[in-house]
Amino acid sequence: MSDHPTSIVEDLSSGLDADQSPPILTVGEISALLKRTVEETYPRVRVRGEISRCTRAASGHIYLTLKDEDAVLDGVCWRGTAARLSLEPEIGMEVVATGRLSTYSQRSSYQLVVDALELAGEGALLKLLEERRKKLAADGLFDPEAKKPLPFLPDVIGVVTSETGAVIRDILHRLDDRFPRRVLLWPVTVQGDKAAAEIAAAIEGFNRISPRDRVPRPDVLIVARGGGSLEDLMAFNEEIVVRAAAASAIPLISAIGHETDTTLIDFAADERAPTPSAAAEMAVPVRADLLALVEDLGARLVGAAGRLLRDGRTRLDGLARGLPDLSRLTEELVQRLDDWTDRLNNAFGFGIESRRADLARLAAEIPKPQQQVNHAKGLLKREARALKAAAKAVLTEHRQALKKAAALLESFSYQRVLERGFVLVSDAADRPLDSVAKLSPGMGVRLGFHDGVAKATVEEAGGKGAKRKKPARKSGKPKAKTGDARQGKLF
Repeated sequence: MSDHPTSIVEDLSSGLDADQSPPILTVGEISALLKRTVEETYPRVRVRGEISRCTRAASGHIYLTLKDEDAVLDGVCWRGTAARLSLEPEIGMEVVATGRLSTYSQRSSYQLVVDALELAGEGALLKLLEERRKKLAADGLFDPEAKKPLPFLPDVIGVVTSETGAVIRDILHRLDDRFPRRVLLWPVTVQGDKAAAEIAAAIEGFNRISPRDRVPRPDVLIVARGGGSLEDLMAFNEEIVVRAAAASAIPLISAIGHETDTTLIDFAADERAPTPSAAAEMAVPVRADLLALVEDLGARLVGAAGRLLRDGRTRLDGLARGLPDLSRLTEELVQRLDDWTDRLNNAFGFGIESRRADLARLAAEIPKPQQQVNHAKGLLKREARALKAAAKAVLTEHRQALKKAAALLESFSYQRVLERGFVLVSDAADRPLDSVAKLSPGMGVRLGFHDGVAKATVEEAGGKGAKRKKPARKSGKPKAKTGDARQGKLF
């Protein structure tokens, strides 16, 4: 079988007779034939349509659907390509998608593997900008109440623009004419795929400068660019740039394009300038006008102060003639006021610092609930292990003590004594007889051996001090050999 799908179909069709059936193919084989045919026939296409569905999977791939009045086409943009797209696809956007046709055998469908996306004409671009403007306005980014006033005379001016264009030179030249100030330039790309990210990063970077840094923090920002087409100014219509401008804590002036050009950053900025040069004029006043105004106001102030002092002195002299010496009356009160003022200031400052320190200390001492739970869990585990070990140790100790007591009890058992050859003597009631004083001649006793019991009769009993009786003399007449029924031999 040939590798080319067209030749496969020709071989299959030409090799059939009228009565011969076509060869049987598996589902996977026919899907592979269709996939190869479609991909080799349409390796590069451009399709125009409206995005009716757009989802981004957790893997980063984008799945979308293009439609027009006649048909619907599924599309997929792989994660690596999606990160390089010049625009973010949205539902309702009319675009031109560039890519290759392929098939998806799991659903028996064909799809467009998208390599690039672009808006279909200026009308679609304006529609996109209007929808984006409404969305950002609904989020409150354009509220007039959020606008910050520009400083009257900033010490440092931050400029976000290209370092090679004429914009920065126009701004510097206009500042030199009006009021020279220190300028910090954050060079960015003002056109292209990376422009929006660089502009937003520059605005955020200026805002992150702290007073402790070596680079001074700007008092006002100017985001500027020269004129251009609507596509050239698209970087300043991106949502990331607009949000960065709205979130700037430093007052921001937008100066994008010519006076007739309008971008979304103009709505989020605190002030909009028609040109970059006009932005420089809005940032600083005219130094010569200020000097003239200051001199005029100074002269007027000196004259007014002189007249006021003269009139006041005249009135004061007239009033002083009818008053006692006020300085003596107020000396003690002034001194007391100064004393209490100092004490109040010290007490207020000390109280604030003391309470701030107490608050910081108490806040540091309050553990987090999760830390308390974790600590309690750890403590419970340790206590459980300790309790288990202690119980095991106590049980082992008691078992050993019980074994020792059993062995000791066994060693004290009289059975062991009997096994060594001793005999347990008890009376007829089986009460042990532990003293010879408890014996009497003719008394019946029980002799307990380790392997049994024997009965016996006591013939003679006496203590250590008892004298041994002499045997009675034999009479001449022999005793009759009549035995007592209870009498027997001890051994």
